[in-house]
Amino acid sequence: MNPISKFENWYKEELSRSKVEIPSACCLSTIGLDGFPNARFVSFKSLINNTFVFTGSVKSRKGLELKENPKAALTFWWTETARQVRIQGTYSSLEKHLADHYFSLRNKDSQLISLVFEQGKPFSSKSALHEIFNSKKKQYSHKEIPIPADWGGFKIDPSRIEFLEFERSRLHLRELYSKKGDLWTSEILQP
Repeated sequence: MNPISKFENWYKEELSRSKVEIPSACCLSTIGLDGFPNARFVSFKSLINNTFVFTGSVKSRKGLELKENPKAALTFWWTETARQVRIQGTYSSLEKHLADHYFSLRNKDSQLISLVFEQGKPFSSKSALHEIFNSKKKQYSHKEIPIPADWGGFKIDPSRIEFLEFERSRLHLRELYSKKGDLWTSEILQP
């Protein structure tokens, strides 16, 4: 089976059974500008042309790190199906019209936060954050929120995808797909 199709099948199954608030959450790992690894959760949006898509500020730490070193990993852990998927690949930018489309799907508060704040940058206080947010919320209460200049989309083109099915016996079923050119090969890994 093609690993992209396998991912789609596993993801659909998890979504149909999941009780978590954000079942699309996955851990994005990048190589930091200081050489240390960085990991954070992002919301997986979709597969586009066999690439894994998420969105956010291109000036955020993740955006700067991916621009500097375009290697990344995504890790999905699905509680309901007791499965894990690990993806390693290379980053490229999502086309602007697609990133803009994903921005339009965000709720208004999320859009406003993306417009008003610089993700991950230091700020004076929590109360000041709330004050600015509430002020801007009033300002945009009857207006469409413009797409921020630093808004973008990220694509991870996979070179390796590992599927793990958790077993209570700890005899986990692991299968690694590796891409060479346009072809995928697979092998079973020991638990």
